[in-house]
Amino acid sequence: MPKGSNTPVPTTALRVEVGRRTGPGVPDVDASALLLVAGKVRTDADFVFYNQPAHSSGAVRHEGKRDADGRVTDSLLVDLARVEPAIETVILAASADGGTFGQVPDLYIEVRDAARNTVAARFDNPGATVETAFVLGEFYRRQGAWKFRAVGQGYDRGLEGLATDYGISVDEPQRTPAAPTRPTAPAPAAVTPPVAQPAPPAAQPAAAPPPPPAAPPAEPVRLTKVTLTKAAPSVSLTKQGGTSGGMRVNLNWEVRKQFSGWARKLGRPVAMHDDLDLDLCCLYELTDGSKGVVQALGNAYGALDRPPFIHLDGDDRTGAVATGENLTINLDHKQYFRRILVFVTIYEGARSFADLHATVTLQPQYGAPIDFSLDECTVPSTVCALALITSTGDDLVVQREARYLVPERGVSPQRTVDHAYGWGMNWTPGRK
Repeated sequence: MPKGSNTPVPTTALRVEVGRRTGPGVPDVDASALLLVAGKVRTDADFVFYNQPAHSSGAVRHEGKRDADGRVTDSLLVDLARVEPAIETVILAASADGGTFGQVPDLYIEVRDAARNTVAARFDNPGATVETAFVLGEFYRRQGAWKFRAVGQGYDRGLEGLATDYGISVDEPQRTPAAPTRPTAPAPAAVTPPVAQPAPPAAQPAAAPPPPPAAPPAEPVRLTKVTLTKAAPSVSLTKQGGTSGGMRVNLNWEVRKQFSGWARKLGRPVAMHDDLDLDLCCLYELTDGSKGVVQALGNAYGALDRPPFIHLDGDDRTGAVATGENLTINLDHKQYFRRILVFVTIYEGARSFADLHATVTLQPQYGAPIDFSLDECTVPSTVCALALITSTGDDLVVQREARYLVPERGVSPQRTVDHAYGWGMNWTPGRK
């Protein structure tokens, strides 16, 4: 589609992909959506992006990224049949993290029928240069039906500038000192029945009643993302706002080559099978001294409403970001945690993590997401310690481990990671 053109789209569930070609020095690109009435959001809840991944109506959901064949796509699911009648427009945007869109090759937005997987619309290359955010397209109502328009409007202030233009209040450092804040309307005074009062003396005017208390301001939207590296391997959950609700830990992966690199170097090619099965697990220790494991083996899925307050969602074999391997930690009970070690094992399909690209994301319900990638594996490892979450009293600190371990002959991956971190548990064989 050329810029400014439009086309009808079906009133159904549509998958919106913002895609690009990857490579050295290419900035990360994040997709987002804004639901508008008369050109503005009603509240900050009408903004759907990586820190606020689902709209309350269920009509829009951020599904996350996939990296395959040299291309990265970030997806939104927009169910136009569920969009509230008051919503006139759904803006489809993208922001560049760590550079400008002039550095992003082959940028496009594609709209697909989610059920049929057929292309309904596509807009390539909006002509970017120094922009750090783009409105790539929009869905809008016209005579009871929906259309898609290729927009291509750029911003040089990133996601923050785009969001604030549509009425979002953003909790980000201001660019100028003493920047004015949006005033908050005071709460209306309570209505009480009139009562007779004696008139004040003529020489003393009546004192003005105290002003009604102001309504607390709504929590502004946070755009911050946290990436852990070797140079900066840890972060406080409290400082990031992750103090309550559920924290989802997601593992997704991509097989980069056909054969395992470490084995090929030793002259023993080992195929990476299509049915590669990685298992996300965790060891936990609670403040009462109890210890255990949450994993698919032995159906030890845990629970969120009782100890260990950790639950494994399921067992995935695709590595998809939107599903993948996930476990959830209930931060409403963080006072019971002493330490949690998140790790991953290869259940079947490969003999090591070599040539496997994996990304870990910790997404608190309230607060910025924390993510990191695993380094290249150069040893015959079948178990990798991902992250260590440790209680410091009033806070939980997330430490990037990304540590590949090599089990001794006859020793299970679980026992190997236990020994490396001094958990001290007794292990028996298990199966799915």
